[in-house]
Formats: sequence, C-alpha cells, structure tokens
Amino acid sequence: MRPLTYYIAATLDGFIAGPQGEFDFFGFEGDIVQEILTEYPETIPVHGRGPLGLDGVPNKRFDTVLMGRASYEPGLSLGISSPYPHLEQYVFSRSLASQDPRVNIVSGDAAAFVRGLKQQEGQGIWLCGGGKLAAQLLPEIDELIIKRNPVVLGAGIPLFDGPFAPTSFTLTESRTFDTGVAVQTYTRSAVA
Repeated sequence: MRPLTYYIAATLDGFIAGPQGEFDFFGFEGDIVQEILTEYPETIPVHGRGPLGLDGVPNKRFDTVLMGRASYEPGLSLGISSPYPHLEQYVFSRSLASQDPRVNIVSGDAAAFVRGLKQQEGQGIWLCGGGKLAAQLLPEIDELIIKRNPVVLGAGIPLFDGPFAPTSFTLTESRTFDTGVAVQTYTRSAVA
C-alpha cells in the first residue's frame, strides 16, 4: 500500500500560512536547501526546478501530489496551472473548474478518494496542503514530515484545520539545521 505523507513547512506555533495564505516568511536558504533538494526534489514546483538544476532529476519518494484549492491558487495567480507536472496532480475543490488537463480536480469525498489512490501501484503520495484538506485526510495520513521554522505567527492557517480528533503519531526522526529549521518525521502510532 502506498503511504500518504503530509510534508509541509510550519511555524513554531503550528501554522502553515498566514491568515490570508501568506507564506513568504518561510525561508529557502542555508543548509536546509540541500536537504530538500537531495531528499525531496520532487517537492520543488515547476518554476523552481530549472534554476535549481532539477530538470530531469527523478522523483525520489513521491509520484503523486494532493493539494487543497487554497494551496493550488497561488500558482494560478502567477500563471502556473500545473505546478508539479512531474507528479500526478490532484486538487480537492467543490468550486474550482479545471485549469489544466494535467491537474485532476476532485470534488467528492477526499478520504475515500485517497483510500483508492493508496491501493494503486506507485511511489508515495504527498499531501502538500492545506489545513482543511489535512484535517479531512487525517485518518489516512501515514507519516508527517514537518519542516518546523523558527518563526511565530500568532494566527493563520493551522496544520490541521478541522474538528477535535486526537490522533497519535510517533517521532521517528528529528534533525535541526543551522538555519534553525527542525525537520521532524512522525509515523502513525499503532492502534492498541
């Protein structure tokens, strides 16, 4: 079965974006850059792949990306209708019309759809955001990889924006970089 990984940048206080979707406070500099380029090259969107020397670099962990509408729209505002053409792309929205034939719009039950994806052959599935979609998919998330950035917002879009649903995960790896970013990997705890 293919794992679903929520790989995301977050602040110290657990936000993945500001109140209006801002994310420019997440730096892309220093020693964390090499970690991302080496371990997660497929998570770099199309407009950054060429300048970072990633054109033609094979996907290492994921061959599928899941996005909420609000995670997809910043690229659209820049004229990028297919942000990850090197991945199978799914955007979950009940109101968005198709913008690009390489991007699949899913308007139905997100968890049921992902259960079906997990049964297919392939590499891992990357949930890149947002908080509402993550809350809907919480029962299906097998792994969390959080790039915890040393910044506090006080308000914004939380990692999980949904109902109260305590779910246990086990810390399996934690690495801190000179930039102050800590990459923490958690796997779903076994149910007793």
